[in-house]
Amino acid sequence: MRTERLIRLALREDLGSRGDLTTRFFVPPGLRLKGRVVAKADGVVCGAAVAARVFRSVCPRCRVRVLRPDGRAVRRGQVIMTVEGGREIMSAERTALNFLQHLSGIATLTRRFVLKTRGTRARIYDTRKTLPGWRELAKYAVRCGGGRNHRMGLYDAVLVKDNHWSGGPDLESSARLLRRSHPRVPIQIEAKSLGQVQRALSAGADMILLDNMATARLKDAIALIRGRSPRTRIEISGGVTLSNVRGLAKLGPDRISIGRLTHSAPALDMSLEIP
Repeated sequence: MRTERLIRLALREDLGSRGDLTTRFFVPPGLRLKGRVVAKADGVVCGAAVAARVFRSVCPRCRVRVLRPDGRAVRRGQVIMTVEGGREIMSAERTALNFLQHLSGIATLTRRFVLKTRGTRARIYDTRKTLPGWRELAKYAVRCGGGRNHRMGLYDAVLVKDNHWSGGPDLESSARLLRRSHPRVPIQIEAKSLGQVQRALSAGADMILLDNMATARLKDAIALIRGRSPRTRIEISGGVTLSNVRGLAKLGPDRISIGRLTHSAPALDMSLEIP
């Protein structure tokens, strides 16, 4: 339902109350069009099904055929999908491509990070740094790229961050209260120093997020956690790039979370070609 609402919003944003004036006045109403969406760069497809729904929303009788479904690698010049129908196809073109290019961009960048960490125990995770209204789709795109999802929102997991630390909470008593009222909600605590790591361990954190630590300190923190609480999961975050992610993965964390997967992924270039 959220995706349907987003599609309606996007189409309303583009078509307004007057509709597509260019197509209405410059393209004959009885014209039959055959188009194909072609990748202009290598990547991973995501959003093909959403794009198909966009086309069908504007052109209910058009025929859409997805040739490379979500999660499939695509090479430059390959056809992702075909669409056949009336001139309304042109009215849906930009909105359909916006969904497809943005989501494919997220999936493509995620796949690049996943491939960099092959052979290690580390798994690539996203964050909540998503465009408003796009979280469900953005996290789906991360999964299509081979990544995994962090918490969906503030309601399904606890992450005690630096701003929570600044209030000077009693972590142990707060964690006990939470576990009594929400026993199945995991508790993750962010740490920027070894002292904070020790406090997080004392509070019984299910997972400790090591944020923006230098490599030497990361090694010490991971050794401390593994030594005191082998079952506590370890996540590295902050400043992760394609250049350093493998080195970070080799330090032995369980997870590496990367905000840029969803807030800065470049769109995968593609176009609708109508001969």
